[in-house]
Amino acid sequence: MEMDLQSESVVYGCIKNVAVDSGVEHRRNNRAAMLELPSAESWSLVNREMFALPEKQCADLHLTTDVMHFGASYQGVEHEWKYWLEQFEKLLRKMYWVSATVHLETELSGLHSFIYEVDGVSHIPNQSDIKLRCEWARELV
Repeated sequence: MEMDLQSESVVYGCIKNVAVDSGVEHRRNNRAAMLELPSAESWSLVNREMFALPEKQCADLHLTTDVMHFGASYQGVEHEWKYWLEQFEKLLRKMYWVSATVHLETELSGLHSFIYEVDGVSHIPNQSDIKLRCEWARELV
């Protein structure tokens, strides 16, 4: 089977954090971590333009979960997937979160879902361990 290095890959997902009493502080920290990412113009695999940055939530909404979405399209990113994951995990280490899910859709090998979990209730920047679980689904045509 010949590999097409120009095949399109789409990466998308979300990072979730529990909105607690210190939610404003957590949101501010998470937003700052995403803003510190390199620009897409630098050719970084994980860049700030791919994220919907968290804004201050309206206090009247009483939401229990902050959801930070991200997504990008690449040419054959699965060939550099190890580096993509390293950059994403570097970001996660700087953030507050309870779970993160990354979906990698490739023309070559189907859909891969990467689920990040923490030991304990939530991830505290630069303190908690990160666990990664991978699920793979492929549609046969």
